[in-house]
Amino acid sequence: MSFGGPTDPYQPWPPNGGPHPPPPATGPYVPPQPGPAPYGPPQPGPAPYGPPYPQPHPYVPWPGARGPVRGGLRGAEWPSVRELLRRGRGRISGCAWLVLLTPCTWFTIVPLVLGYSVARSARIRAHRLFPPHAHRTIDDRQVTRVQKVRAWTAAVMSLLLLGVYGRPEDVAEARELYVLRLAVTPPLLLLSAPVVIAVLFRWASAPTRSAMRTRVRAALRSAGWYVAAVTALPLVGGAIHLVDRSRPAAEGPGGVASWLIIALALPLVWLLFFLVFATGPAVRTGFNTAAVHAALPALLTGTLVWEFTVISLLAGGLPPGPPVIQVLAVLGGPASVTAVAWWEISRLRSRHGVTLRA
Repeated sequence: MSFGGPTDPYQPWPPNGGPHPPPPATGPYVPPQPGPAPYGPPQPGPAPYGPPYPQPHPYVPWPGARGPVRGGLRGAEWPSVRELLRRGRGRISGCAWLVLLTPCTWFTIVPLVLGYSVARSARIRAHRLFPPHAHRTIDDRQVTRVQKVRAWTAAVMSLLLLGVYGRPEDVAEARELYVLRLAVTPPLLLLSAPVVIAVLFRWASAPTRSAMRTRVRAALRSAGWYVAAVTALPLVGGAIHLVDRSRPAAEGPGGVASWLIIALALPLVWLLFFLVFATGPAVRTGFNTAAVHAALPALLTGTLVWEFTVISLLAGGLPPGPPVIQVLAVLGGPASVTAVAWWEISRLRSRHGVTLRA
């Protein structure tokens, strides 16, 4: 058994009987040794002077965006006009800038910029009060999938019913009922949510009630903002109408009444945009009552669907078709929604420990 030699990985051997190589350096810097490493390529170690220089990220979100960007301007926070101009500075040609800066085009550019700023302000306020993606405290993909299948099935069955047994007046009546549902959903939800919450308070234990009270106060504040916006909208519109009627006939377009109408029109437009952006999330979240109890969205859905059935019967009567088809069409929709809601509540109890009598 011999040690050393040209194949020894632990001790350098002088080639051809030459002098022994100098010992390795022991200072802070060790020069790289020639030849392949005996145990494969060297493993990367921690950098001695901190982390390496970061590489540029391939995507840069809007400067004003908060949270993850979902669907561009639809999901993220809208950028301000300054940010839009800063980002579009290199993309807009010189001829376009010349058109934008020409005084004769300001009568269209200024209203567009002002309208975008008002819409952005109303959207930010609406989404702060009613977050668009907070309608479920527990995200169950299987429940969401079943709800979508039930909704599409109901839509297809309604179209088939109108196509087979419907008349032209039935189609117009169905369209009017749809608009009526959109109109009565927010006030009906405002009236139904306190009743359902009161039932949950009656079932809940004392520690659970104290935790629910804080969340109910937050929901009441957001609902109060919505009710105030709905109440202020006709008041501002009525004030504009009164100012316009009381304006003297000899007053020109630049008079005091005209400027007062413009000053009142800005909050009117802001309220309209606020209601447009807030109504959908407010209805989905039950005016933020989804945070009060995890089972509250399912209970509200099961309650509202039967209320809509009564309103549809009072407003439009029975759907077209034979008596058996009419009964199935009237009871099938709300019964299926109620079944899916109770199935969701049972999954909340079995998988997440959420009970109605906690």
